[in-house]
Amino acid sequence: MDLLRSLPLGLYLEQPQTWLHKLDPRVKIAWLMSFLTSYSFATNEWRILLVVLLILFTLVAKIPRRVWQQQLGWLLTLTILVLFIAAVSPDGLGVNYQPRLPANEQILAPKSNSPSSTPQPALSNKKYSYVLFHQGPVRITRRSLDLAVRLSTILFTVIYSTNLYLLTTAPEEITAAIESIMQPLRRLKLPVTEITLTLTLSLRFIPLVLEEVQNLIRSVMTRAINWKKLGLKGAVKVWMIVAERLLENLLLRADQMANAMMVRGFTSPNEHKVQWHELRLKRWDWFAIATLTLFWGVRVISGNQF
Repeated sequence: MDLLRSLPLGLYLEQPQTWLHKLDPRVKIAWLMSFLTSYSFATNEWRILLVVLLILFTLVAKIPRRVWQQQLGWLLTLTILVLFIAAVSPDGLGVNYQPRLPANEQILAPKSNSPSSTPQPALSNKKYSYVLFHQGPVRITRRSLDLAVRLSTILFTVIYSTNLYLLTTAPEEITAAIESIMQPLRRLKLPVTEITLTLTLSLRFIPLVLEEVQNLIRSVMTRAINWKKLGLKGAVKVWMIVAERLLENLLLRADQMANAMMVRGFTSPNEHKVQWHELRLKRWDWFAIATLTLFWGVRVISGNQF
């Protein structure tokens, strides 16, 4: 069991360098926020389109299959499961559906004894049904299907868009982009540099947390504990000891990072600022901005629900 490979959440893919890696992090933040915000008050077609775009970005960027195959497979399985459960669940509306037209259509037929009377247009014979599928206990309505599509697509969009951003953007680039975007807040005397430094350390701390969890799980597995003999109380006691040990190890790692920064003279982020990346918009960045403008144009014109 290798959590650093099977659960690559928040990890940066250093090699190979794809075209997503080469984009400016500020442009990628704009795209990420567009995916997360354009979902609101959108049609189901637009929500499904966001899922398709994320999958296409992954394939077109030529990210190694070993990186996204397992994670994308599990996420798609989860979203399909949520789609099915929400579709067959009650929609919350206590509606006894009745047909729009009477069973005897001859009642609506116009009566005319005069042969010279003007012929009446035929009534529309289009059938509308609120219940889309009903077989035994399984009942799918229009509202339940709409809720199922909303839940499943937002689950996939939120999780995978953020993970794709973290996968193709280094932590230092993320913090540099956020600091650049937050520059106007300095006029309000907000500690922008301190905030970005804290964010950098937190992103760097994610792999350490996964490593500590992985080591503790392996240590428990190698001891071949007989969980049946321990019972529920004994198992809870063991896992409480493991959680306590995990907290101690994480605090020790944090203390080591703080001491390393103090030894190197990082007493204040303003006085010891290190510029990791030079942010400059290039040709591909301007093309991505133009595409983002087109993206929002299509969203405003044809993606609104109301």
